[in-house]
Amino acid sequence: MTNSDTPWEPPLAGSEVEHLVGALDRLRTTFRWKADDLDAAGLAVRVGASTLTLGGLLKHLAACEDHMFTVRMRGEPIGAPWATMGWDGSEDWDFTFATADDTPEQLYALWDGAVARSRARLDKALADGGLDQLVHLSWPGRGHLSLRRLVCDLIEEYGRHTGHADLLREAVDGLVGEDPPPGWRPKSGQPA
Repeated sequence: MTNSDTPWEPPLAGSEVEHLVGALDRLRTTFRWKADDLDAAGLAVRVGASTLTLGGLLKHLAACEDHMFTVRMRGEPIGAPWATMGWDGSEDWDFTFATADDTPEQLYALWDGAVARSRARLDKALADGGLDQLVHLSWPGRGHLSLRRLVCDLIEEYGRHTGHADLLREAVDGLVGEDPPPGWRPKSGQPA
């Protein structure tokens, strides 16, 4: 098995940037695998009393991607496509943001597009100043956060929700596993 079979696998011995970005990309890929190739009914499955769905998580994590590397990193408005969807960027929106009107194709394209934008923004920021650079977001009395902190926060967000996706996907069709199988590529939407 070569790295081309599992391009999401972080390096065995790399730099801090390679490991952090590698960990983020592995979680992104695992999440995308868990959410992949489902119809509207599959994306709407809930477990127990929870309102979480894979469709809701796709939309939530897409918003997290754009919010992290526009609003938090650069202090810019989140912009398209979020403003036209009625999301105001507040921290209190819930996971029912995905609606029955959101088609699987729209949800996959939304997540895939947000990840592509995030990768480009993060790559540029890393080239312009590395992980130690301070970002726009600050906490009163504590100062500005570093880019390292934003990357770690997004890793944490994906870790939490990839666990949710494990349970939801198993409820849909029994798919289980820690990582995509070697050679996996998305079947729905644009390649991740």
